[in-house]
Amino acid sequence: MIDIKFLRENPDVVRASQKGRGEDVTIVDRVLVIDEIRRAALSEFETLRAEQNALSKSVGAAKGDEKAALLENAKSLADKVKAADAKRTQVEIEANALVMQLSNLLDPEAPIGGEADFVTIEHVGTPRDFAKDGFEAKDHVELGKLLGAIDTERGAKVSGSRSYYLTGVGAMLEFALVNYAIQSALKAGFTPVIPPVLVKPAAMEGTGFLGQAAENVYHLEKDDYYLVGTSEVPLAAYHMDEVLPAEKLPMRYAGYSSCFRREAGSYGKDTRGIIRVHQFDKVEMFSFCKPEDAKAEHARLLQWEKDFLNAMEIPFRVIDVASGDLGSSATRKFDIEAWIPTQNAYREVTSTSNCTEFQARRLNIRYKDGDGTKAVATLNGTLVAIPRMIVAILENHQNADGTVNVPASLQPFLGTKRFELV
Repeated sequence: MIDIKFLRENPDVVRASQKGRGEDVTIVDRVLVIDEIRRAALSEFETLRAEQNALSKSVGAAKGDEKAALLENAKSLADKVKAADAKRTQVEIEANALVMQLSNLLDPEAPIGGEADFVTIEHVGTPRDFAKDGFEAKDHVELGKLLGAIDTERGAKVSGSRSYYLTGVGAMLEFALVNYAIQSALKAGFTPVIPPVLVKPAAMEGTGFLGQAAENVYHLEKDDYYLVGTSEVPLAAYHMDEVLPAEKLPMRYAGYSSCFRREAGSYGKDTRGIIRVHQFDKVEMFSFCKPEDAKAEHARLLQWEKDFLNAMEIPFRVIDVASGDLGSSATRKFDIEAWIPTQNAYREVTSTSNCTEFQARRLNIRYKDGDGTKAVATLNGTLVAIPRMIVAILENHQNADGTVNVPASLQPFLGTKRFELV
């Protein structure tokens, strides 16, 4: 949620941010108008309430006819206070609903534009030349069959399109990736968490997933629960309505969970294999910190993600995501895209977003120091999204006969240096 005081004092900054995202600019003026109405309604209520309190004291000291007259006035005033309170409450609901439609302020350094207008920050590693190695690369679906690791046919039979089974070494590879990710997170000072994946509307709305991302969210209407698309949601809501001690910041959590996405609007995209699926497992980093430390914390999250990709021995690039492709909560976002040989392209495997105080205001998460109580900053970063990392590992480390070499970092968890054919 945008700081309403900042919006009052800097409406042009908020307008420019909305424009940079390609979103509604006029909403800024509508928020300012209803904010004036809200403040007037609050002032009216407080004035009447003060009169009511003063009158109550007068009634206590009065006698006879004077007291009867004051009591009659008190009854009339009580009706006015009740009406003013109802008006104030309704206007506050309308004002909050409108301000919740505003996205977070863009970082001035974020590139402006649509999905294709990202800025490449760096390339790490060199894509493998399979022609030089004397064979044509197989894609992860074919490799998955040869290794007995991925079964999309039975996945579709049981659960429909974009579903799959990980079997044998495929399942073992997931366990290895999760164990390596959690081990890495522990070394970096994260607390491991296995969060709920069914959450209440307040958690989903508070993290910003019921706005532009709502079409991809699974909603259990009968129970009014949501299946999370990322453990960012329950991790962000973990400290909802709490005041955190300043001396404990940053507070970092690494959540392992299943994630669920409808993939609405992706018809015809990545229909083969396990790149774009409805259910997958992921280890997500989440950090609560002081706002002034958020930029440095964002850089740390990105570095931990880069360390993970380097440990998987996979070529990748880091991009600065353009404004029109940011989620509503993010002020800036970096994606890491792994090289996928059979697609001859880099594909997103992790990302990290700085959400500043935006989510914390919506979730009422604050910290207290010598200067008072203030909203914390929240940041998130995917350490490993299992299916896409499996795709990258299988395709980049394959051999001509269909066997796949295991990255050295995962060998202790798998007890082998190579996945053999079944």
